[in-house]
Amino acid sequence: MTTIMRKSVLSVAGLAFAGGVFAGPIAAHANPVDAKPVAVAVQSAAPKPQGEQSHIDLNGEQTANVKAIIAATKKAGLPERAAVISIATSLQESKLENLGHLGDANDHDSLGLFQQRPTSGWGTPEQITDPAYSTTAFLKGLKQVDGWQDMPLTDAAQTVQVSAYPDAYAQWEQQATDLVGQHWNS
Repeated sequence: MTTIMRKSVLSVAGLAFAGGVFAGPIAAHANPVDAKPVAVAVQSAAPKPQGEQSHIDLNGEQTANVKAIIAATKKAGLPERAAVISIATSLQESKLENLGHLGDANDHDSLGLFQQRPTSGWGTPEQITDPAYSTTAFLKGLKQVDGWQDMPLTDAAQTVQVSAYPDAYAQWEQQATDLVGQHWNS
């Protein structure tokens, strides 16, 4: 159970207990015909996206890459949140396009969906441009981040990627969440 969910459950339980302690004596004298059930809202465990959100329309290749990221996440035995972080990271790094060498426009020797660098130990150019491999490599880094499940997406992604623009990942959280919701069970 995540920390956020645990806190939510404990908060609801605490409110129920406090309500019973204070309202119990009053309720004991109430007419049972007038008693009505009270609904309790439980907050979702998924954090809300930070800041302004960006969105792009995806083509067939980009959608196939979304599905490849989700498949690699499932194969790694990780939850949907890991896929959201992975897809948001890829949206920022490559707009979900499996980029080869871009010549002068290239950021050093960065390649693939996550703009991983062979010279930084992410793998060979052939491995990095394989969506399943590059996602697995990203997820391996993510699993090494203590508390990644509960931290803001941009912090988790930045810890793995070490980008010059650490806050840029946050803008893709809503679209990544929507894409995972759409394709996780398909």
